[in-house]
Amino acid sequence: MNDLPRGYWCECWTQNLDRDQRPALHASFDAYSAAQADRWIAVALRTISPALDAAASEQAWQWLYEGRVETRRALLRAERCSVMVDQAGTRITWTVRPVTFLPLAHRENVELPTCAYDFKPHATD
Repeated sequence: MNDLPRGYWCECWTQNLDRDQRPALHASFDAYSAAQADRWIAVALRTISPALDAAASEQAWQWLYEGRVETRRALLRAERCSVMVDQAGTRITWTVRPVTFLPLAHRENVELPTCAYDFKPHATD
């Protein structure tokens, strides 16, 4: 069996802390290196930092200057990481976790197996 590609699954979630709402997924990204994963977070933080209040901006820049190195080290040890910024009652959380990527079958100019046509969608109410 061939070696499956390893990488990192990155997500960005927000949660309204004032209303105690469930977190909502806003973005996801598949990274193939620790550097690519932490760069995804860094680009997002640099992009939004001018719009953040002073405390949230401080959280963002603290991670960019100090926390980023520890995040990269943890990713290289294949550990899950997260970065959080609280802005006006909303928590923004970026998570990164190590994964094994499974390749998908390429379907262009390829006939599907006959069993693919055996499944019919169910009628809805």
